[in-house]
Amino acid sequence: MLIIPAIDLRQGKCVRLRQGRKALSKIYEEDPLKPALQFEREGARLLHVVDLDGAFSDPNSRNRAVLREMIDVLKTPVQFGGGLRSFAEVNQAFAMRVHRVVLGTLAVTSPETVSQALNSFGSERVAVGIDARGGKVMTHGWTSESKLSALELAQQMARLGVERIIYTDIARDGMLTGADLEGAQNLARASGLKVTVSGGIASLEDLIRLKGAPEIDSVIIGKALYEGRFTLTEALRIARAKR
Repeated sequence: MLIIPAIDLRQGKCVRLRQGRKALSKIYEEDPLKPALQFEREGARLLHVVDLDGAFSDPNSRNRAVLREMIDVLKTPVQFGGGLRSFAEVNQAFAMRVHRVVLGTLAVTSPETVSQALNSFGSERVAVGIDARGGKVMTHGWTSESKLSALELAQQMARLGVERIIYTDIARDGMLTGADLEGAQNLARASGLKVTVSGGIASLEDLIRLKGAPEIDSVIIGKALYEGRFTLTEALRIARAKR
């Protein structure tokens, strides 16, 4: 199982939100490069970086400057999402040498653009983020509810040729209440897609539970690492252990 540390950017700083709410934001590091380098030293094989300002339709150039610095300094590849609302912006992200983009709102509002990105860059480098509240997909930084259910969107993306989704149960995100394993498994089984679970990881026991699910091959961890619930080194030890 792949462990992916998360770095969420807001106004150039490393923060975490609770349930995606801007008003419930906590700054963990003024310089996001510091945790990124620490994660790299501990053995991270991929970093998940999100431009929260972009996701909220409030682009902040400092976030993109931080992203560019990370890519220039780090050897660890970066998976990036947040505010990628057009093919031109996806293209710009790859021009910055992002390893993989994560498309969320765009998957709902413009699936044809997702298809264009897949054709241009390949399914290994384009993932779709499915962020759900009460089973319904949320867009625009989790502020707008779409008519699609998480399952409907997953199946639609599978038909387009998407291979991986990143599934987040918004109610659990930043709450340290455990991931929605059942929801993730249902999406994987019904769509046939590879699933990365995000949101709610609180303990090493959560990771052990996820590792026991053959449908899940990766997990994104944020707040639990920043709050010292466990270290990335400990998480990686569990991920590498035999089932």
